Amino acid sequence: MAVFHYTGVKSDSTVVRGTVSADTPRQARDQLRGEGVRVKKVREANTASTTKKATFSLPLRSFRVQWATAIHELAMMLHAGIPILDALDTIADQNRGPFRVAMLKVRDRVASGSSLAGALAEQPKLFDPASIHMVEVGENSGTLDSVLQQLAQFKRKQLTLRNSVTTALVYPLFLTCFGTAAAIFLMTSVLPPLLENLEETMEVLPWPTQIAKYLSNLLLNYGWLLAAFVAGILFGVISLLRTEWGQRYWHQKLLKLPILGPMTVKQGVSRIAMIIATLSRSGIELTKAVELAERSTSNRVFKSALRQFGERIAAGEDVSDALSKDGAFPPLAVRVFSVGQESGKLDEMLFQLADDYDEQVATASARLTALLEPALILVLAAAVGFLLLATILPILEAGNVM
Repeated sequence: MAVFHYTGVKSDSTVVRGTVSADTPRQARDQLRGEGVRVKKVREANTASTTKKATFSLPLRSFRVQWATAIHELAMMLHAGIPILDALDTIADQNRGPFRVAMLKVRDRVASGSSLAGALAEQPKLFDPASIHMVEVGENSGTLDSVLQQLAQFKRKQLTLRNSVTTALVYPLFLTCFGTAAAIFLMTSVLPPLLENLEETMEVLPWPTQIAKYLSNLLLNYGWLLAAFVAGILFGVISLLRTEWGQRYWHQKLLKLPILGPMTVKQGVSRIAMIIATLSRSGIELTKAVELAERSTSNRVFKSALRQFGERIAAGEDVSDALSKDGAFPPLAVRVFSVGQESGKLDEMLFQLADDYDEQVATASARLTALLEPALILVLAAAVGFLLLATILPILEAGNVM
């Protein structure tokens, strides 16, 4: 079956647009007519372009949220005894855009005899490996609803942690952008005419005014060149960060920063602990869980450490020694892994470690925001005060001379 985009009119003259799953365009038209829609246009969805668009636009924001919500709803409907095809239809009907197309493709593959995990695996750029393997374990063990519930809880914790850090950085970023834009506006639009009048009345300008005049002339005469230079630097940095070497170098430096470093370490370890704990609780062996955690981790330092950790424990090495050799994980995480593996309570202890690190990251991000906000306000106030001083000082001196 294929996915078709359609445009039609309902009986009340309301224009509707959406997607429908059918074998042929004619079948799609017949299906829509049966639903009371007078079809104006039907075209097959371009799966290649749709997948590409979804890959780059959705996973960073809305796809994660939609997928986490869909997992929870799917688990709830399966637990209530609703057939999986009806559950997938319900999820597809209440979503729009590329996510709806992706879920319709999953529904069609399941309807044709594929397993849910196999249908998800056909879109690896949209559905993460951990989700696919947990669904596979749930299907094989006959506990798909409970496994999906665990996966939904993990996804929600993951989103909550990411949102807490992102929210803490939004306001400082806004202040920085607003302050920079305001300073550029004052230097290029407000100060030049004022400085021209002051130069006509005074032979020697005060030093704050001379500095302001120099900066204003620099922006007016070489503003485009400076903008191109900054854009070139940003383009070079972004291009470098797209390479494996650049990412690894940046991730190594990021983990060593004074304040952000410990936060990044705890956030990364918390994510890894949640993944491994969720997979272990679902019945996946430790070596496979470590492999999936490695594939789900974006930080190159942790990715390399997990790869070597998995190889060492597969070779029979002790968990504590295997995890501590690279030095990427803090001693508490190493100890929790070791004790949890020995006591048979690895998933429980890793969940506790993840919760503890989540609280520490949330507290640290709140403190960082509380420190950054007044610091940035002081910097902006100092910059605006300097510009006011540069403007008012010569006016006062000119009045004293007269």
